[in-house]
Order: sequence, then C-alpha cells, then structure tokens
Amino acid sequence: MKKISMVGMLVMAFILLNQQVSNGCTNFLVSKGASVDGSTMITYAADSHTLYGELYFQPAADHPEGAMRKIYEWDTGKYLGEIPQPAHTYSVIGNMNEFQLAIAETTFGGRQELGSQDGAIMDYGSLIYVTLQRAKTAREAIEVMTALVEDYGYYSSGESFSIADPEEVWILEMIGKGQGEKGAVWVAVRIPDGYISGHANQARITTFPLNDSKNCMYAKDVISFAREKGWYNGTNKDFSFSDVYAPVDFGGARFCDARVWAGFNKVSQGMESYTEYAKGIIEHGGENDFPTNRLPLWIKPDKQLNVQDVMGMMRDHFEGTELDMTQDLGAGPYGLPYRWRGLTWEVDSVTYCNERAISTQQTGFSFVAQSRSWLPNPIGGILWFGVDDAYSTCYAPMYCGITEIPECFAVGNGDLLTYSETSAFWAFTQVANFAYLRYNDMIKDVKLVQKELEDKFVAFVPVIDKAAETLYNTASEEQARKFITEFSVNEAEDMTKRWKELGQYLLIKYADGNIKRESNGEFTRTETGMPASPIFAGYPEWWYKAIVNARGEHFKVIGSSH
Repeated sequence: MKKISMVGMLVMAFILLNQQVSNGCTNFLVSKGASVDGSTMITYAADSHTLYGELYFQPAADHPEGAMRKIYEWDTGKYLGEIPQPAHTYSVIGNMNEFQLAIAETTFGGRQELGSQDGAIMDYGSLIYVTLQRAKTAREAIEVMTALVEDYGYYSSGESFSIADPEEVWILEMIGKGQGEKGAVWVAVRIPDGYISGHANQARITTFPLNDSKNCMYAKDVISFAREKGWYNGTNKDFSFSDVYAPVDFGGARFCDARVWAGFNKVSQGMESYTEYAKGIIEHGGENDFPTNRLPLWIKPDKQLNVQDVMGMMRDHFEGTELDMTQDLGAGPYGLPYRWRGLTWEVDSVTYCNERAISTQQTGFSFVAQSRSWLPNPIGGILWFGVDDAYSTCYAPMYCGITEIPECFAVGNGDLLTYSETSAFWAFTQVANFAYLRYNDMIKDVKLVQKELEDKFVAFVPVIDKAAETLYNTASEEQARKFITEFSVNEAEDMTKRWKELGQYLLIKYADGNIKRESNGEFTRTETGMPASPIFAGYPEWWYKAIVNARGEHFKVIGSSH
C-alpha cells in the first residue's frame, strides 16, 4: 500500500508542477528518408478542453516602415504587447506557410521557477504563427524563434517544437529563464535522415553534440545557466537538457512519453522493451543519476511510411498493449477507449490514473503536414487537416498555397459554445459523441466512411499536383493557386456534407439502443413496407457477470435456478 501511495503522490506532484500545461498535445516527426516518397512530415494534435477546431489563415502582406504587430497569448487571447513588422510577411495556412515550412508543438512545463518572466510577450503560440510569417526554412525558423524570445522575452513554460521544411526536420526544446532574467535556454537537433521522432508534453532531448552545427544548435548559455542555478555540476558532454530542465517522473512517462511509445509501436518492432517505462516505471543510474531506460529520441521505422501510415500513428488508444483502453472495466460494455476527466482519481486515499492516449476526445484540431521538395512550394506543401477526435476525424488536403479557407473550417464559423450547421467541427463532434454511446459497433461505420474519403483524397492528390504544376509552369502561379484553392475548398465542404450524412445514418441505425437491419446498403423493411424488427444487441456476457458480481441478488428473478 505504501508503494502505491507513493506512486499516487508522484502523479499529483507531476500535475501540480505542470499545471501550466493546458494543451496535452502529441507530435510525430518524419524525415525524408523515412517516408515512401521522400517528403518530410510532422503531426500535431491540438488537445484542449477549451479549443475549437478551425483553420487559421494569415494572407501574405506588405507592411510600411514602423508597422507593429500586436501579440495575443494563443491559449487565452490575452494582449501581451507588440513587435515591429518586417517589410513583408508570408501566407500561412494553419501551421504551414507558403514555403512548406511547418511548425507544431507540445508543452512540457518543466521547472516551475522558470515558468514566468515579467515583461515577456512572446508566448509559444505567437512564436509559431509569427515565425511562419517570417521564415522559409527550418533552420531559419529556429533562428527567428530564438531571436524573438531573446529580444522580447519568453512568456510560456517549457515547450517542444516540431519544425519541418521540404529537406529537414528538427525538434527545438525551449524553457524560459524565470523572473529577473530575459529570454530562454534551448536546444535544437535535426532528426537523422531515415528516422522518425516524437514528443508529447515531456521534454525529449537529453545529451546533444556540442560541436556539430549541421545537426545541432543551442543557446550559448544552456549549460552555464544550469550550473549557475546549481542544477548541474557534471561534464558538458554529459549534460542532458531534459533531465536538468524538465526531469521525467511517473506522469511524464505514463501520461506523456507513453504516447510517443504507442506511436513508435505502430511502425517499429522492438518497442516492447520500453513497456515498463511507458507504464511510469523509471530506472536511474550513472554519475548524474539520470534515468537509464528512457525512450530514444528517434527510431528507424520498419518500413518507409506514407501519409496514411502517419495518419494512423495519430489514431491510437494503446490497442494491443498492456495499456489498452478498450480492455478494462472502464471501457464499459461497448469497449469505449475514453475516460472522462480528470486524469487521476482517488479511492480510499489511494490515487489512481486514467491512461492518456494519442487519440482523445478533447482535440480541437489535428493535422499531418507534408512537405514535398520536388514540387513548387505553393503546391508541394499539404496540410492534411482534421477537426475533433483524431481517431474518428477525416484528414482533408489543404494545399499550403491556397488563398481561401473553406467555410466549414473558417475562423468564426461557430465556436465551442456556439453551434453552426456549416461547421466541420460540429459535424465531427456530433458523430464522435454519438459513437461514444455504442462505440465498438458505431466506430466500424465511422471508419468505413473515413477510409472512403481519405482513400479518395490520396488518390486525387497526384492528379491535382500534376495539373497545378502544369498551370504553375505554363500559365501563372496565380492560376495554380486558384486551382488548388478550389480543390481544397470543395473537398473540405464535400467531406463535411458527407459527415453530416453519416451522422444521420448513425442516428437512424442505432436509435434507442437497437441496431436496424440492413441489406445491400439499405435499411430493411417488411413486405408491407414497415421497418423490419431490429437487432436487440444487449450487452456482452462479461458485463452481465460484472453486474451479477456487484448486485446479483437485487436483480435476480424469483424462482430462477441457483
């Protein structure tokens, strides 16, 4: 009992020390050599109970000398200050700009004393969206982001950023310097070609090369600052960014790195050796007593990945592992792989936890950003964009060079407290929430339509690429942009319409806890045109046994056999 109570205390400590982590997000990063077609990819699930799914759009613009840009905190909308505008800013669709540069993030929090900085105005969200307006490559993005926090201070807690252009994929980890200081300490490393990486609200960079500017960049005081604070006294070569600035604990492993483990597990054999770590069991050792059984920062997948493989990495509830959310009593009679919050709960003064999977109910939006070096920039970048729960969403191709946002994804088309008939978010939320009621049956119907649409998109894209490239080379960039805009807008709107039809179908099929009979794609009627008697599916036997074990005598039919 004492050991379990200690685990519970560690869980609560993790939550308290990381209370500023408002968005539990997940990213995966795929280098050129790890993809089937030589594209780079990064993913993002923007998970928050207060985030609405919509697609941001910042058109390219010219700015007069002296123009200023107002900075608002992304999480709260709070005004923080303003910074000078450059002469020209680039077009940005969501988290990808017109040069195929894409940036995503997850918040790791880190040392609590570094979580605030008086006078700072650059929060992590503003860093992303300002940088996308100013940088063309991943390396340039790192330079812009680190210069912005040096000049204007860093407003957020610790953050991991995924940064990709058509050639390279980088992970940048940053944490502020706390009160009385300005800026941040940070490390950025390039994912080796042929490898994939991931992060999910736990800092992942440990040791890093000190003399390899091709593959690593870092703040000049990233080690000396830790020494000044008394947090590290070992050698420079053994310095670990994560273990010093954001040490992993039970929560960091079980709630965060376990998601990375799950994604890796979908594309690589051998991840079972990290199961104990994913369960929150951390081993320590060595001169600095750092963890010794942590997940590697990157792995080589068993095969090169296509965009649908990467979408699949975002769709996971630990199925087939010891943490499988469909296999315990909490899943209910219909195998629901979700647990309503909070993340931890207490019985008889002992703290227990729910799993935190990649796919979760509180996702605002998610995407797979794909950058392709062999195409002109406006055509080469695709933001495969979806709203709500990543497991049941559908990823629609939004080319990075489009000049208009589909109404179904438009900012202001509804919000989390305002329903809109034309909003994709509300269409997908309705389907997902209805499916949660009888999950193991309904999700099969949802996945069929999801596959139907995504297979169509993947088949269409090469044709659209070729036509757009021809227009780009023989007519004009403007004509090419108009063409890909029409395609992206039309497909997103048609997808939303199809999803609303799916919602109507599910309502008819599963109304009142029954299942309507079907034949040849239509609901079955009797010879006289009446609805056929439905299937009374009931509950699985194990669920009935659980009821009997809990209150069998109460429900027992009098006179039945013993």
